[in-house]
Amino acid sequence: MLVIKHCSSRKIALIAIVLALAQPLTIQSASESDRLEKLERAVEQLQKRNAELEAEVSSLKTKQTAVVPEGKMKTKILSEGKTYVEKVVEEKSPVYVQQRGSELKLVLGGFIQVNAEGGDAFAFNGNFGQTAINDRFRLRRARINLTGDFAEQFDFKMEGDFATGDGLSSNRLGFEATDIWINWHQFAAAQIKAGQYKAPFGLEQLTPDTLLYTIERSLPTGAITPERQIGVQLWGNPLASIWPEQKSLLTYYAGIFNGNGRNISVNDNNEFMYVGRLELQPFAGKIFGQKSFLKLGGDGLWSRDAAGTNISTAGNLLVNADGSLSPFNLPSADERAAWSVDAWLEVGPFDLIGEYLQEHVEGRTVNGVAPTFGNFTTDGFYVTGAYFLVPKKLQAVVQWQYLNPGQKGNDGLYSILGGLNYYIHGDDLKLMVNYIHTWSDFRQANPDFGQDQFDEVIGRLQLMF
Repeated sequence: MLVIKHCSSRKIALIAIVLALAQPLTIQSASESDRLEKLERAVEQLQKRNAELEAEVSSLKTKQTAVVPEGKMKTKILSEGKTYVEKVVEEKSPVYVQQRGSELKLVLGGFIQVNAEGGDAFAFNGNFGQTAINDRFRLRRARINLTGDFAEQFDFKMEGDFATGDGLSSNRLGFEATDIWINWHQFAAAQIKAGQYKAPFGLEQLTPDTLLYTIERSLPTGAITPERQIGVQLWGNPLASIWPEQKSLLTYYAGIFNGNGRNISVNDNNEFMYVGRLELQPFAGKIFGQKSFLKLGGDGLWSRDAAGTNISTAGNLLVNADGSLSPFNLPSADERAAWSVDAWLEVGPFDLIGEYLQEHVEGRTVNGVAPTFGNFTTDGFYVTGAYFLVPKKLQAVVQWQYLNPGQKGNDGLYSILGGLNYYIHGDDLKLMVNYIHTWSDFRQANPDFGQDQFDEVIGRLQLMF
């Protein structure tokens, strides 16, 4: 009995212990269930709120699109006091120019040259006495140009000048075309150029205005070279295909032109002006370790002109009664022939350029009308030296020039020039100043007409774009 009782007591104790342990597990299971239910309700609420927000955003986007077309807006961060806010602002499309044609290349450019002229302004050009010019500020050139290139081996140029008035024949500036031409360049050895451009005569005349070492071209160049004409020419580099590395060794030009100047749509007669030029570059390399070259050139011209034609389109040639010069407009028909030779040597910072020009003008009878002027031969030269005192920045220039108009005894003009060029940004932006002293042989031989020596100062600011 005692044993049985003892066993029963042990069972009762064991059952009690099991029940005690089972109770917390039951309570814990109930607590976990409550937590799961709460989480499920929270997820449902979040999903509902998210759907509401998505609907609100979609509505705002629809309203914005209705006010401003798509693709015209951008977000910009703006500062308002000490806070930063996002605002939607209109985005502007960039401005651009699209060519109408199929050019491979289309370039817009130009340049501006402003002069200040004091003393005996332009006396080196024969402008003294009755053709004297007052001190002035002058808009020398203001040009804009368009060049292009086609896949079909054609290139072209159109250029006009807003500053063509010289202050002599008109008190206002005008606009006129300078270069308008088309060039077919499929064969480098035989290119064809047609339109209005500089006839191939004279090294200084063919050098662009923006690249000259002096502010103005010399008097012989202006008096004798034909400048811009309307016509056609054959030109090229004969060695380009057979000796490419020496393609610049030889260049030729042969042209036929109306002969009566630019922007004149009719020929003065049934005759044409024939012009040719040959350029040779026998050396291009280094001397004393400096980049160097030597260029040689020669030109020829022949023309028959009608009365009234200006045969000095780029300058002055006619000798007036007081020894000054003015443009030479033929009083009667003529026949003229001209030629020139030139050389250009560059050794590093040093340049030496020289040119000699001559022209013979002879009157001729047309329709029974005899010439009303005497035959004459004009000749002249210039020699220019330039040296960079500061490499690529400050350049000193000197020039000696002479013209013998050949119309009166002792009617020659001599000039000596000294100048400085400051290259702010190469030829694109530069300052130039020239001092020129001029002697008149005619005035010296005829002192009654007044002073025979003249001094002038010319300054220039040039900008290319």
